[in-house]
Amino acid sequence: MADQINSLEELGTAAVATAAPEEAESIPREPVRDKLGRSYATGKRKDAVARVWVKPGSGKVTVNGNDISAYFARPVLQMILRQPFTVAGVEDQFDVMATVKGGGLSGQAGAVKHGISKALQLCDPSLRPALKAAGFLTRDARVVERKKYGRAKARRSFQFSKR
Repeated sequence: MADQINSLEELGTAAVATAAPEEAESIPREPVRDKLGRSYATGKRKDAVARVWVKPGSGKVTVNGNDISAYFARPVLQMILRQPFTVAGVEDQFDVMATVKGGGLSGQAGAVKHGISKALQLCDPSLRPALKAAGFLTRDARVVERKKYGRAKARRSFQFSKR
C-alpha cells in the first residue's frame, strides 16, 4: 500500500509520470498511390457513396464522366467540392475522377467532398492536419430518420380530429 495517493499534488505528479508518450514519436505516414500515381478513397454522405481517384495534375474534376459544372449545376455544390483544395492550399494541383451513386445531389456532393479529402491525405500526408482540423476526414453520420408506425412521417402525428 505504499503506492497510495493522499493529496492532490501527489495525484498530479502520478498522472504526469504515467502520461502516454507523445504522438511525435509515431511512424511518419507514407503516401499511398497505385502504379498510375493515383490515390483512391471512398466518401459517404447520407445515402450517397463516392469512389474518388486523385492524382497530381492541372485541377480537372470529373464526376460520373461529366465536368463538375455539368454534373453539379448549382454553384453551392461546386463550392462544396472545392473546399478540400482551398483548405489544404492545393488548388489546381490535383486531378479528380469520381463516380458517385445513390442519394440526391446534395448528398452526392458531400460524398465526393469526403472522398476527395480522404484521397488527398493519402496522396500527400502533409495535408492531413489541415483537412482534419476542418473536419473533412470525418464521415457525417446524419441520415434521414426512419418512419415510425402510427405516425404520418418520422415524428409528425396524424391530424387530430375532435369530432
